[in-house]
Amino acid sequence: MTLDRRLTAEWLGTFSLLATVVGSGIMAERLAGGNVAIALLGNTIPTGAILVVLITVFGPISGAHFNPAVTLSFAIRGDIERRDALLYVLVQIFGGIIGVLAAHVMFDHSLIDASTTSRNGVGQWLGEFIATFGLVGTILACLKARPSAVPMVVGLYITAAYWFTSSTSFANPAVTIARGFSNTFAGIAPGDVAAFVAVQLIAAILATTFFGWLLREAKDA
Repeated sequence: MTLDRRLTAEWLGTFSLLATVVGSGIMAERLAGGNVAIALLGNTIPTGAILVVLITVFGPISGAHFNPAVTLSFAIRGDIERRDALLYVLVQIFGGIIGVLAAHVMFDHSLIDASTTSRNGVGQWLGEFIATFGLVGTILACLKARPSAVPMVVGLYITAAYWFTSSTSFANPAVTIARGFSNTFAGIAPGDVAAFVAVQLIAAILATTFFGWLLREAKDA
């Protein structure tokens, strides 16, 4: 695929992902009647489901990264050129922010409303490290073992990670940045974004290194 088509797919995919994350968060919170567990479930299921759809649809076009941490991993592996990787990251971030704004318009929320939800501390950072390390490892391992299963496996992983990580598994710098613009159920205070992104990128680098070793064929070891 030409670069412009790949970038368009990455933009549209990340846009759709964030519109789903934030939109379902708003809907879930409104319908949950104050029950945070039900609201989280209502946010989790659409997010996992849309990932299966988006990766299936856009995978053949751009690889369906929708995530700077994944793009970084692929760049380290040499699966994408550095210039293309940088452009991927830029359109992912832009698409994510526009997806948040679209969700706000759909639900009659203020267009730009910085989040006040604090997400910081060692527990939250460890949760993001584990979530991102696991996501990148899941993708790399599944690409080697059964590439056709990647959409379902990624969707299921994020569905699970919403619940077993303290941070509810952002695991994506573009998602993290975009959610800073939304003072809704899915938001994160802008002041907490940088630490999340740093942990996510470190986790992506370490996961790429570790799984590169783990999955290496014996003859290449």
